[in-house]
Amino acid sequence: MENKTQNYHEILAIVKLLQAITFLVLLAVVVIGITLVEVYTGVFSRVFKSSQIIATNNNSQPLLKEKPDYWTAPDTATIPNTPEGELIRYGRNLIAHTAEYLGQNGSVMQISNGMNCQNCHLEAGTKPYGNNYGSVASTYPKFRARSGTNETIVKRVNDCFERSLNGKALDSNSREMKAIVAYIKWLGKDVPKEQTVKGSGIVDLPFLDRAASPEKGKLVYEQKCAVCHKKDGSGEPKPNSKEWLYPPLWGEKSYNHGAGMYRISRLAGYVKYNMPLGVKYPNSQLTDEEAWDVAAYINSMPRPAKDLSKDWPDITKKPLDHPFGPFADGFDEKQHKFGPFAPIKAKREAMEKSKQSIKIAQK
Repeated sequence: MENKTQNYHEILAIVKLLQAITFLVLLAVVVIGITLVEVYTGVFSRVFKSSQIIATNNNSQPLLKEKPDYWTAPDTATIPNTPEGELIRYGRNLIAHTAEYLGQNGSVMQISNGMNCQNCHLEAGTKPYGNNYGSVASTYPKFRARSGTNETIVKRVNDCFERSLNGKALDSNSREMKAIVAYIKWLGKDVPKEQTVKGSGIVDLPFLDRAASPEKGKLVYEQKCAVCHKKDGSGEPKPNSKEWLYPPLWGEKSYNHGAGMYRISRLAGYVKYNMPLGVKYPNSQLTDEEAWDVAAYINSMPRPAKDLSKDWPDITKKPLDHPFGPFADGFDEKQHKFGPFAPIKAKREAMEKSKQSIKIAQK
């Protein structure tokens, strides 16, 4: 009997010990859990706070989030409520919805192919490296070798109407032209005169060490572009609208071969940081080679022609990728269109160096 009683007490002591150990383990788990929650809550809080547009310094003063190191457009909310402001807003609408006002069925006049200016100058000419107007006001008027003259913003705008929109020039004294010029000047109001700021225009991609390939570009187009612009490049109209949801990339309703986008260096830089739709600098879904190749494919397809006989009166000033002769460098039209461009550049640099040497020798 005494042995049984002793065994009972021993078992009871063991049970109590196990209960105590279990309690301590549970307590430790709870403490560790609370600690982890506090740690991760603190990390989340710091990450969340760092993502806010407004932070607080040591003096509890609001600090604006650091701006990108490239040009961004001024806020349209700052356009003044004045007659000049109304003109600026109208100019923005003309850029964003050109077809509604000036397209084939435009409400004001019918002078263009139905595309919008912002089909090439994205987000009404404001998107960084989206062929924007950031440095237009600061650099115009300026000499352009294509025309061989000093050009104004009006001339620049009408070039787009006659080339990219495959249409007719706007009257320089029309309200529409004045509105577009006012909007472009407003966009560039903070850019110092004669400066070209980072983020404006289009990115210049490095040359390939080979010719751009329309055949390879066709594969890129079918994988990345055809879902919006259609396999035949015809684009997709916006339902119940005069505008395009996705503009045509070739064919009679697209830009003609005098447009800037017909140079594959311009189109390659444009698609690299803007396409497929939604891509924004500095991100890209395309490699440099894919961008060059898809540009070569798109610009190898048929499109409207334009009389270019008065372009580039000094043929030595033609861009490396201007695809129409005559040329002063000895390379043919095919290489000027698709590349490789490095040999052309090297030849031109050698020609210029020789020219300068002759001038020095004649002095």
